[in-house]
Amino acid sequence: MKLGLIAVTAIIKEPLIIDDAIVFGLLMSCLGIVFYTSQLKSLAWFYKIIPALLMCYLLPALLSTFNIISPKFSGLWPIAKNYFLPASLILMTLSTDLKGIIRLGPKALIMFFTATIGIVLGGPIAILITSVISPDTLGGAGPDAVWRGLATLAGSWIGGGANQTAMLELYQFNVDKYGAMLAVDVVVANIWMAFILFGAGKSDKIDRWLRADASSIESLKTNMANYTASVQRNSTLTDLMKIFAIAFGGVGLAHLLANFFGDWAENTGMADSILASQFFWIVVIATTFGLTLSFTKMRRLEGAGASKMGSVFIYILVAIIGMKIDLSQLVQYWDFIIIGLIWMAFHVGLLFLVAKLIKAPFFFLAVGSKANVGGAASAPVVASAFHPSLAPVGVLLAVLGYALGTYGAIFCATLMEFVSP
Repeated sequence: MKLGLIAVTAIIKEPLIIDDAIVFGLLMSCLGIVFYTSQLKSLAWFYKIIPALLMCYLLPALLSTFNIISPKFSGLWPIAKNYFLPASLILMTLSTDLKGIIRLGPKALIMFFTATIGIVLGGPIAILITSVISPDTLGGAGPDAVWRGLATLAGSWIGGGANQTAMLELYQFNVDKYGAMLAVDVVVANIWMAFILFGAGKSDKIDRWLRADASSIESLKTNMANYTASVQRNSTLTDLMKIFAIAFGGVGLAHLLANFFGDWAENTGMADSILASQFFWIVVIATTFGLTLSFTKMRRLEGAGASKMGSVFIYILVAIIGMKIDLSQLVQYWDFIIIGLIWMAFHVGLLFLVAKLIKAPFFFLAVGSKANVGGAASAPVVASAFHPSLAPVGVLLAVLGYALGTYGAIFCATLMEFVSP
């Protein structure tokens, strides 16, 4: 994987700004501009069309596309993934209404597994369609076989980065061409992410079209809002220090235990499994830590702004994820991106079909999809776009996605090899 990234970096022109302190300042300025302008009455019409969260995502993408900044020359993503993400998971799950989540019913799981099936079947279907409209795209033999590269994509879209790396090692795809698959992963997955964020702002209309019963979701949101109101108070410095101590103390604990469990998995013959991924353990431990605290008096820190602070970290994540999008890659890797778009179109089409049949709310469709395609980095972002109290739903489903990622990707890869010309 590192060789592939080096190969990609080598052919990309150095951006205008490479100092991460300045890059981070730019990203935070983008967030500030969006939040400020979204409150202006004169721009209310604009934000009715394009939600504020989507703009927090698109502005950094434009900076990256015009080579003002570049994730290839930045160390912000590892910091966001390893520090801000687990901190947000802890603070967003601190006040979780676990009983309320359970009462959401089976439709959340149905949509999650539908999303997984959509990825598993979408890969071979995309290859079959591409073999008809552009057979030359699917050339290559041995390590250069396109299906091997697409197997890494399946690992990412069902589980996450750790699953993707496992597929790269398992199927031995040519690392010199791996950069193209990384581009497809980022561009296609985040095009769908943009549509989801847009749809989140119009979920009521989509739910009416799906004839969905969103009462359980609304009930959870109402209960959470009522609880927040019941413990609401002016935050003191002590409150804020407690919130930061819990968030980053929990992050430290998650890293400590993740190192232990990751090493344990490697030393017991499970080096190629998801259990050897430290990031997997960081997500699981941070989520478990937050859920455990939700049964204690620490839950009352919600009234002092715990979930709001978690939302701050979520928006920082959104901005840094947006920076990873370079729209010019649509031209550079257009042939592989077409395969990815066909693949994603099948995934989305199947989700809407099943949602329509079982009358599932758009929230379940969106979070079920991103728990697969985006994992723990995106699922809580999407869930919190509907309401901050729903973020834990995305986290819990994302963990399930990590567990299924390797198995689903192997099955998908087997099907793609079978149908490849």
